[in-house]
Amino acid sequence: MAHRHRHEHGHSKLKLPDYKQWKTEETPLEIVQKKLAARGLRDPWGHNEAWRYTGGFANNVSFVGALLKGFKWGFAAFVVPIGAEYYLILGSHFKKHLRTLCIS
Repeated sequence: MAHRHRHEHGHSKLKLPDYKQWKTEETPLEIVQKKLAARGLRDPWGHNEAWRYTGGFANNVSFVGALLKGFKWGFAAFVVPIGAEYYLILGSHFKKHLRTLCIS
């Protein structure tokens, strides 16, 4: 039994960015291109890897940086409830102490 309708299901063709927008200059790929050129070779796909060295992808992440990512917010999320609990417990303890002083 043949289907007479198209099976696109609303999917359209994926639009890829132009490879010429990525430049290998000022990236580690520039060194690779120079070494290949010294041997009379070239990497035609080098531009496709250049995106890794631009924009937000260019930041080197160290092991310590990965461990401490979000440390400020995590520390604040730890200290604020501890401080609030300490304040509430100390407040109730102080009130109890005042009652005993006033009674005697």
